[in-house]
Amino acid sequence: MELIRNYMNDPERRRMLNDLTQRTFYFNFEDWVSGGWLSGDYIPYSLVENGRLLANASANIMTFDQNGERRNYIQIGTVMTDEEYRGRGLARQLVGRILDDYSGRDGVYLFGNMSALGFYRKLGFGELNQRRYSVKPEYCVKNATGGFAPAPIGLLQEYVRAVRNSAVNSSLEQVNKFGLQMFYTADMSEVFYAQDIGCFAVMERSGGAVELKSIISTRRVPLNEVIRRIAADSITLGFSPLPDDMHLCSSGTYDGADDYRLFFKGEKLREIETQGLYFPELSHA
Repeated sequence: MELIRNYMNDPERRRMLNDLTQRTFYFNFEDWVSGGWLSGDYIPYSLVENGRLLANASANIMTFDQNGERRNYIQIGTVMTDEEYRGRGLARQLVGRILDDYSGRDGVYLFGNMSALGFYRKLGFGELNQRRYSVKPEYCVKNATGGFAPAPIGLLQEYVRAVRNSAVNSSLEQVNKFGLQMFYTADMSEVFYAQDIGCFAVMERSGGAVELKSIISTRRVPLNEVIRRIAADSITLGFSPLPDDMHLCSSGTYDGADDYRLFFKGEKLREIETQGLYFPELSHA
């Protein structure tokens, strides 16, 4: 059994990763790589044998502007083991190797599936709550006209430039967001554009309810300038608002509900809870 790592530019090794990822999580990385969105911040650690990938855990290099301070974290993701090889401690071995290799960072965190909570607890990870924000009802504009419209695919390159040069529009802003942002949004299906303020917004709508996942602009855009251009009965934020925008929002403690629990190692990560922050939706790996 061989440990291989950091091989995303190797087509044959990537094919093995894609095969296991597709069978485990029902997606693969091929469109992301072929589209040119791979930025080098996603580093898989895999165990292979006889041309078959048996287990994987990936280190995602995460750089944040956290309330004006730079934080360098590692997010562990894509933790999986081939069904025939489960129960042998392979994922534990890979997670341990990542923890050893990145011990000098400000902290390591992951979003643990509900079925794997015991696994991460046994590895000594602590658990954190986040704070989830919504726009107060009195600031939602139900009959807003104009403003944000679906961004056509012809704006893709302008959107890419904005992602690469994005201003800080949240209290916990991923600085190196390009790879993950494009993983989620390269098809532009949830990307909207307001030409009058030169701002992109990533949004998901369900009836009158909107989840505003990301504000992308090369300059700081006040939250009120964004929300008054969105017709919505309610708006949930997929990020932490800046202090100047907090008066527009209500918030509550968020533990991941039925989706996940946030696990961590590293004392600086406790600030996520004490500062009332929320990891951006589009930063989840």
